[in-house]
Amino acid sequence: MAGARIACVDVDYGDDGVTAAAVGFEAWTDAVATVEVVVRSRGAASPYQPGAFYARELPYLLGVLARMPPLELVIVDAYVALGPDHPGLGWHLHAARGGIVVGVAKTRYPGADAVELVRGEGTRPLYVTAIGMEVDAAAAQVAAMHGEFRVPTLVKLADTLARGRR
Repeated sequence: MAGARIACVDVDYGDDGVTAAAVGFEAWTDAVATVEVVVRSRGAASPYQPGAFYARELPYLLGVLARMPPLELVIVDAYVALGPDHPGLGWHLHAARGGIVVGVAKTRYPGADAVELVRGEGTRPLYVTAIGMEVDAAAAQVAAMHGEFRVPTLVKLADTLARGRR
């Protein structure tokens, strides 16, 4: 299996199954993934629990990451922390597997301490959080990621693969 040190992950929920995707790459500025893994699970996901999004999504993320080469860093489409003493999906992912986790969220969560990052010529920010590295350094790396649009190319690819589009 080709190597990767960074991965973007995402999960999509359907009526009859859940799809998790991970795309691995070597450098923040890479335009193309060196590894793509998609895991489809039969059956509906457990119901969403307000304030406990991680409980629904974490098992699928761990499942797809188990099929990846060893990674230093995972980028997740979520927050690391939702506020003081309120761990988010990224924090739970870090607790489960270690390493660095960077959260890149598309929607503002009130109370979350995130760096707002506007990429390209857009006006709507991404919200960056991190554990295992300084959040300002994480935001600078996300800003440098490939792609001229709001969402970096490889973050978008993980979303596209999870949704079954290519």
